[in-house]
Amino acid sequence: MFLFFLAVIFMPLFLPEAAENATPLNDFTRFANYAMWGLWFPLVFISVIFTGRSWCGIFCPMGAASEWANKKGLQRPIPAWVRWEGTPIISFLLITLLGQTVGVRDHPEAVAEVFGGTLLLAILLGFVYGRNKRAWCRHMCPIGLLLGVFSRIGAVQFAPKRKKPGGDRFTEKGVCPTMIDIPRKEESRHCIECFRCVNPHSRGGLYLRLRPPGEEIAQIRRHHPNPYEVVFLFMGTGIALGGFLWLVLPQYQQLRQAVGSWFIGHGWYWIGESGPWWLMSVHPERREVFNWLDFSMIVGFMLAVMLLLSLVLSLTTGLSAWLAGRLGAGRGLVERFVELGYQYAPVAMVSLVLGLGGELFAPLITLGLSDAMVGLLKGGLFCLGLLWSLYLGRQILLNQGLCGAGLWVPLLPGVTGSMLVGLAWWPAIFGI
Repeated sequence: MFLFFLAVIFMPLFLPEAAENATPLNDFTRFANYAMWGLWFPLVFISVIFTGRSWCGIFCPMGAASEWANKKGLQRPIPAWVRWEGTPIISFLLITLLGQTVGVRDHPEAVAEVFGGTLLLAILLGFVYGRNKRAWCRHMCPIGLLLGVFSRIGAVQFAPKRKKPGGDRFTEKGVCPTMIDIPRKEESRHCIECFRCVNPHSRGGLYLRLRPPGEEIAQIRRHHPNPYEVVFLFMGTGIALGGFLWLVLPQYQQLRQAVGSWFIGHGWYWIGESGPWWLMSVHPERREVFNWLDFSMIVGFMLAVMLLLSLVLSLTTGLSAWLAGRLGAGRGLVERFVELGYQYAPVAMVSLVLGLGGELFAPLITLGLSDAMVGLLKGGLFCLGLLWSLYLGRQILLNQGLCGAGLWVPLLPGVTGSMLVGLAWWPAIFGI
């Protein structure tokens, strides 16, 4: 897997430019691009539902390389700034923004920079920090954070055979490479399913348990709900949405033109100059050269969409939490808010797969399906995600102590939030 990963991200750099009519079947550069964005990206997310974070523990070359470097490295204590739960959120946002400005979905040089650079960071972090552990996987991996949130809706759980009270804890002792206190394990997000803690003949450790998909979120109160996860769920969905919308919305181009004209009108001509290749796409041979206007507009637009969607979901979730309290739900407003924030996980995951993993559906058109049929299929998948989010929201409210007709009143804002997410991703599902 490691050698295949290196080939996919680096070999296209040394190959001739792909012909315009080249396909993944006759050109390795096209194959590498489709393998990355048409197969790996969407299928890894889908696999979380069935097998949890098995990609991280069994297949991921970055995590394996980081752990190998850790065994050879300095093995210093993991500092507080790495262990801070906001660190992987910042990592995800920076990587996502950089990927958009350098054109990671279109240019092999950008793939090598983003994924090769991430691999290098994983190795360096592993070399310096931790003792026979995967500090990268738990604390800084941007993909791991995303998969960790969605692993809560998965059908696989590694549960303690002899559970100790006290809730989840961080510990650098024991066999767990992501530093889970195994006897106290309650949540799935940090478990990379490496199977090191699974021994059928042992009285301790963990055992593999199959569960209904979404059970952990439906009973999130018993599985260590985390406000940082909810913040990331809102912000991650928003910035991914922004990264798609700037490519397809004519309103973005109109705004870009207006902003560029304003700068030129004030004599700030530097806005039209191109910047460094590692910060923005500079590929004249492929007729794409970004300038500082493009860079600023892409970053600003994505951040604005992220903040707007986060605000909308915060308002709908806050209203649900407040209404639930008025109708007799237990615990405080903040606790109810965090628990209800998880209801958007299914619709957010489906939106990411449909929007950013749309290449997965390209072969269906090649096989003869019309665009309308593919759009109908995408719409059906989104409706499943929407209904799943609705169901999880209902279950969370039930576990907060609500029942009867009053249950639907605080559920309505959550439905509204999920519908707004779907409306925002409409261009990805059906086109503009």
